[in-house]
Formats: sequence, C-alpha cells, structure tokens
Amino acid sequence: MGIFESASLVVVVAAAFGFLNQLSLRLPPSVALTISGGLIALAVAMAHGLFPENQAGHQIYSVLTQIDFKASVLNVMLSFLLFAGALHIKLPDLKRVLGLVLSLATLGALISTLLVALGLHLITKLIGPTIPFGWCLVFGALISPTDPVAVIALMQRSQAPPLLRTTLAAESLFNDGVGIVLFTVLLGLAQSGAPLMLGPAAIECLSVGGGGLLFGLALGGVGLLMMRLIDDYETEALICLALVMGGYVSANAIGISGPVAMAVAGIMVGNLGVSHAMSAQSQDRLLKFWDLIELLLNATLFLLLGIQGIGLLATPTILAVGMACIPMVLLARGLSLMPSLFAFRRRLPMSATLPLFTWGGLRGGLCIAMALSTPAFAARNEIIAATYLVAIFSVVVQGLTLSPLLRPLHPRPS
Repeated sequence: MGIFESASLVVVVAAAFGFLNQLSLRLPPSVALTISGGLIALAVAMAHGLFPENQAGHQIYSVLTQIDFKASVLNVMLSFLLFAGALHIKLPDLKRVLGLVLSLATLGALISTLLVALGLHLITKLIGPTIPFGWCLVFGALISPTDPVAVIALMQRSQAPPLLRTTLAAESLFNDGVGIVLFTVLLGLAQSGAPLMLGPAAIECLSVGGGGLLFGLALGGVGLLMMRLIDDYETEALICLALVMGGYVSANAIGISGPVAMAVAGIMVGNLGVSHAMSAQSQDRLLKFWDLIELLLNATLFLLLGIQGIGLLATPTILAVGMACIPMVLLARGLSLMPSLFAFRRRLPMSATLPLFTWGGLRGGLCIAMALSTPAFAARNEIIAATYLVAIFSVVVQGLTLSPLLRPLHPRPS
C-alpha cells in the first residue's frame, strides 16, 4: 500500500468505530478510538500469526506495523492540532491564570522530569536491567508534559468550571513545547555521554521556547492584519493553513519551538481574529472548518495510538517495568504540581485543582512519538513500552474516570 491507501485505511476504520461508538457505547471519542486501535492491532497480529500465508492479512499487518508514528505526529499532525486546540482558549480566562499556566508548564515540567527519572532509575535497579540516569532523564522529559490533544479533547466534554478547563488546556499547550525542547536537549546529552550542565541547558531551553513565543506572536499578527483587510471565508481559511504549515516548518528550520509558536498563533487568531478581524459568518465557518480538521486528526491519532502496541509488551521484564511506571508517573505529576498550585492557591484552591490536574494530566500520542524517535540503545524497548502503557492507562482509565472525579470536587449549582 502507498501513503494514500494507508491513510485511507486508517480514516475509514476511525470513521467506522467512531460511528459505532456514537450509536451504542458513547464513550469519549479518544477512549473509544484508542481501545479500537488496540483491538485492531491485536486481531491483525493474531491473524498474521495464525494465517501467515494470507496475502491480504500480511499486507494489512505490514501497513500497521510500518506506520511512521513519529513522522505522522511530530511532523504533520501536531501543528494542526495545537493550532486548532488553541483556538478554543479564551484570552480573558487565560490572562487570569497566565502566571500559574507558565509556572506549571516550566517549573512543573522540570520537577516532574527529575522525579520520573529518579523513579525509573530505582524501578530498573529493582527489576533490572538498570537504565543509565541520562536515559532516565530522557524518559522523564518525554512523559512529563501532558498531551494537548488528549487534554483539550477531554476538557471540552467535561463539566469542570471554565477557568479550570482553560488552565489545564493552556498548560498542556505550553508544557508540550517545553517538553519537546527539554527532550531534545537531554536526548543529545544522553547520546553524547556528556555531563548535564544546567546553565547551558537552561539557556538553550529558554532561547528555543522564547523564540517560539515571539515567532508565534509575529505569525498571529501577520495573520490578523491580512484577515482584517478582507472578508472572505475561503481566503481566511487558506491564511490559517499557511500560518500553520508554513509557520511550523519555518520555526523548526530556524531552531525555535514550533509547538509554542502554533499555540500562541492559535490563541491570537481564536480571540483577536474572531472578534476583530472577521464577520460573524466568517467566524462561524472558520471555527467549524478547524473543528472538522481537529476531529479528523484526533480520530486518526488515537486510532494510531492503539495500533502502536503491537509487539511492545511481549517480554515479562519490560511489561513489569512499564506497569510500575504508571503509578510512579502519576505520583511525580502530583508532586510537581504542588509548588505552583500552592503559590497561586488564592486564584485556584488546591483542594479542587490538585486532584483534577493530577488525574486530568493525560498523556497521548505525542509522548509515544518522542519515545519512538529515540535511537537504538540498550533500554530503548523498556522506555517505549513504559511510555505506551502510561499513555494507554492515561487515555482509557483516567479519561473514563475524570468526569466521576469532577462531580464531588465541582458539583453543579442547583
């Protein structure tokens, strides 16, 4: 199968399972599609093992196992999904919690990275084989950021108060950019074997992230200026597509954070563009256009997330390490939130935010894409399997139980 045929197969399957889910189970789409992807992967792998001479089954198995998840997510889907998700962030709410969001996205991500690295190092010392601490830091960097795709998709369906939804969704957008930068720096250090120098690493993270912030402001400003000079929905949609595709490629080419740039540009267009640069008809059509793109890519991403499980969990030791990482990552998430939430406790009470932000900090396809981008080394399979298990538990278990958790924390007014 070629690229078009492979993409067609994935979209057709995603549409079929999405339809069946809405018709019967009515699970959150991210949960239903992730489970569906895992079941498809299991069925195809079993059929391939039982009937290896079947050419059709062999071809489907080859397509599913050869999908370049890293390229699909990091280089294609991520830019569109970040921009589309940022369109829903309300600027007045964001201004109220901007300090908390930035603290969670930076300090929280750094603390979580260190705690996860220490936890993984201890787990592998007990279970074996021991993973070098440099590679444990790489795992901490890729698993600590919450996935904006999974978080925003769930927050849009939740009953959480608007300010909490904005805070958690905005944190996921910005700590995603921080996480990718931190992962890139730590991966380079782990490969080189050089000692971690906090000063140079911090400067590089700040320059890449800050560059993405400024570039996103510039992109959003250019887009807003162009939209104010016209009133044509089709052209405005093309301008947004150009911002996303051209802006992401340009940011990566000049060495700054494309994810941060997309988040900032999306917030600007979703607030200033919608309210000041478009007619009411254009606003409605443009937002529906991006909702459709987000729906299609979300369905594809979560189906692919389920499919990635083929062959990762066959070794008992690898499975044990991965299972042990689930509670460890959750504990690290909760501890990393405490300093920021305590500092801003007058804005949002810790008793309500800490449980929600810990359990609602979902991981998804982004962390798996980063794990799959690691080069071959002794413990690569353990890291990939642990990442996959944490992501699946996050999307399926945490995603299904977040709404019941919200009811006692944030009861609806009578």
